[in-house]
Amino acid sequence: MGSADFSLPSLGTLTDISQLVGVVTQPDRRAGRGRHLESGPVKSWAHTHGLEVFQPDSVNAPQAHEKIRAWEPELIVVAAYGQILRPALLELPPLGCLNIHASLLPRWRGAAPIQAAILAGDPQSGITLMQMDPGMDTGPILGQASLDINPEDTAGSLAERLAALGASLVKANLSDIAAGRLNPRAQDDTLATYAPMLKKKDGRLDFARPADVLARQVRAYEPWPASFFFWEDLRIVVRHAHAISEDLSTAPGVVGESESGTPLIQTGSGALVLDHVQPAGKSTMTGKAFLNGARDFLGYSVRAAG
Repeated sequence: MGSADFSLPSLGTLTDISQLVGVVTQPDRRAGRGRHLESGPVKSWAHTHGLEVFQPDSVNAPQAHEKIRAWEPELIVVAAYGQILRPALLELPPLGCLNIHASLLPRWRGAAPIQAAILAGDPQSGITLMQMDPGMDTGPILGQASLDINPEDTAGSLAERLAALGASLVKANLSDIAAGRLNPRAQDDTLATYAPMLKKKDGRLDFARPADVLARQVRAYEPWPASFFFWEDLRIVVRHAHAISEDLSTAPGVVGESESGTPLIQTGSGALVLDHVQPAGKSTMTGKAFLNGARDFLGYSVRAAG
């Protein structure tokens, strides 16, 4: 079961080392200006490789259970699926349900662990193979692997590396899981932190916060939900930025210019340098190019915008 690009490396590994009876993914969604139905990456990959695909609106509906039961799966593997599995489904396969979770549990349980790790400034992230139970990422741990978070990592780049790590961890452990040779390790609930589902509005930049925190937010929310602010009525997405410790001797939110001609914005501590931005309706451009075409942006106070 999976829906996002994160699922694909593990899906490919499972195809190579096991007998897949079927793939469950989210229904097609309408997208683009024409609002046409578009298939997700998992469905497209599965069809290319001749796998049967099932797309229930709710995987917990009785008819969905009947479909999955008819496949007679021994184990269900879940990676970035996007629906919560209820107890009746968790108990359906003899070997239970295995989740490939993109954090070192119990840190960052929940829907957005990759973004949360970057936003918090964690030095490391990783993958946890978890035996699923009815709780939110509370099940016992069957295996873990870690990697360093690079200073330039965005949620997108870190997700790619974690997806590959997850596939490797599945390959190394699947036979032992199927044979019952691994001893599940209970999570320490006292160490749990939570990464709730993100919404588009969460990307709004609050320039009262320190610049280093905002720079981490830009990386954490790239490519989605994306970090943004408003200049007058124009929504501007910040695709890449970095923090400097120097203050501009202005109030937080006021726009200035670096010696190289790049726009920067005073924050609660230090300034945020806008390396690449994307004004609404336009392609991504350097901050310098944007400022060259919008000189009246200088001196603007972002605090009162939007």
